[in-house]
Amino acid sequence: MRTPTFAAAALSAALVLAGCGASAEHTSPTCPNGEVRFGVEPFEAPEKLTPAAKVLADALSERLSCSVELSITEDYSAEVLAMENGRLDIALFGPLGYVFASKRAKAEAIVSFGDARGTLSTYTAGIWVPADSPVASVEQLRGHSLALGSVGSTSGDALPRKAIADAGLNETDVRIDYAGGHPEALLALTNGKVDAAQINSQQQASATAAGTFDASRYRQLWKSEPIPNDPITVRGDMDPAFKQAVRDALLTLPPKAVGEIGALLDVSPPGGLVPVDEKTYQPLFDLATTLGLTEGDV
Repeated sequence: MRTPTFAAAALSAALVLAGCGASAEHTSPTCPNGEVRFGVEPFEAPEKLTPAAKVLADALSERLSCSVELSITEDYSAEVLAMENGRLDIALFGPLGYVFASKRAKAEAIVSFGDARGTLSTYTAGIWVPADSPVASVEQLRGHSLALGSVGSTSGDALPRKAIADAGLNETDVRIDYAGGHPEALLALTNGKVDAAQINSQQQASATAAGTFDASRYRQLWKSEPIPNDPITVRGDMDPAFKQAVRDALLTLPPKAVGEIGALLDVSPPGGLVPVDEKTYQPLFDLATTLGLTEGDV
């Protein structure tokens, strides 16, 4: 496995969104220094993720009467490090990324994506092979190549690795290749670069809709239990008035404000955001403990 470094943990160029300017008159507990800095994990291709996240950020900016600066981070570790260093006020993390951000930056999960019934949405991790592959189980991945997404990803790293361990294999028994993200892992499989790949239900839905994945040509070897969808978090050392204002604003956004990014998270039909907290993601804290993951693994 490659070892992640923090050398690549710089934020991508920020997109400053519509909203009030960063003048002194707007500096307040609910609009610190005239803006809110919002980070989003790179779980989808930028050309899809950026405009979808912008809709959410614009709506939050309007509700808070405060400029929102959106940053699509380079990778999972970049986002955790940015919040730890005080460069993000709020952030959308993958569930496992949140586990580490909660430890490093005291990140607090406040909302996640609900369906039309107001129920917290979920997704699943998966390992796929070509339909004609001789590999019929995770155990038979021994000696074969497997594309994973990014180090620190819940469905693109930790859960597939747990599946390998649960099958009685050592990670060295499988030729693991980190492709760089969920879309890249899928492409590695469809382009015939690897024998198997992790494809979560969100990426499957997105790629199927885009016409870049035909599930009938592939076969799912393994599927995880449902995973609670990605939380939006607030940095732990922010003013309590800010935390409450952001939570209230997010919970009152209409479904159309969160529907575009929700669709990329396979939330269909979309609803509004729903409250979550640390207990919601306890299974992911347990997963980190089971795998012996530390902050250095992100």
